[in-house]
Parts: sequence; structure tokens; C-alpha cells
Amino acid sequence: MGRIVKLLLDTHALAWWFEDSAKLGEQARKAIALSDVVVLVSVVSAYEMLSKYRLGQWPEIAPLAEHFANYVSDEGFDILPLSLQHAELAASMPISHRDPFDRLLIAQAQIEQALLVSNETLFDQFAVRRLW
Repeated sequence: MGRIVKLLLDTHALAWWFEDSAKLGEQARKAIALSDVVVLVSVVSAYEMLSKYRLGQWPEIAPLAEHFANYVSDEGFDILPLSLQHAELAASMPISHRDPFDRLLIAQAQIEQALLVSNETLFDQFAVRRLW
């Protein structure tokens, strides 16, 4: 039996998937579309997107923000909750990167042994496997 491949979508990767945007990397798009991968959507991304939408910083994601759970469920993606282990690792990382959303996604990718689907090359410095 083969190893289960898990993909954790960065917040922008998730938005670009639902927008069918050319900004989403071709390798990432193909991997997300595979039927034999587990696609994870972090509650961290939900919080980031919905907060930025509510504050008027990301108006173009209105349909996704207003029906987030339905979009994710209809796509067959799995919601990844935030655990104490994720939070502890993110808080203890000896890295200078200050974005709390990114720190939490990095920690989740490490703990869940998931490929982090992101265009953020900065993530390559933090012991995560990244796909774009």
C-alpha cells in the first residue's frame, strides 16, 4: 500500500484554486486535482481569509468568504483544525518570520507531514516540503 500524500493549501493557493486563477502554479493545480491525494485546508487560512474579507482587504473573494464551508466541502477538501501541538511549534520556531498565519501553516505542514502548496519561496527555509 502506498503512502498517503497530503497537501496543505496556503491561503492564496486556496483562493486561487477557487478563482481558477492562472496565478496558481501548474504543478500545484495538477496535484490538487488528483483523486488519490488528501487536500487539507487549515482553519488558519479560513480565519485569515474571512478576517481580511471582513476588513475590506480582500473583496474579490466575496463568494468564497460568504460560503467558505460549502466551497471546501463541495470540493472534497478536509478541514485541518489547529491543535495545541501546532500552536506550540509555531510559537517556538527559532525563525524571524513574524506572519502568524505563515508560522502556523509551516508548523501544521511539518506536524501533519504534508506538502505545503504555496508560491512563498520563503517557506523553503523552514523545513517544509513545498509544492508549486
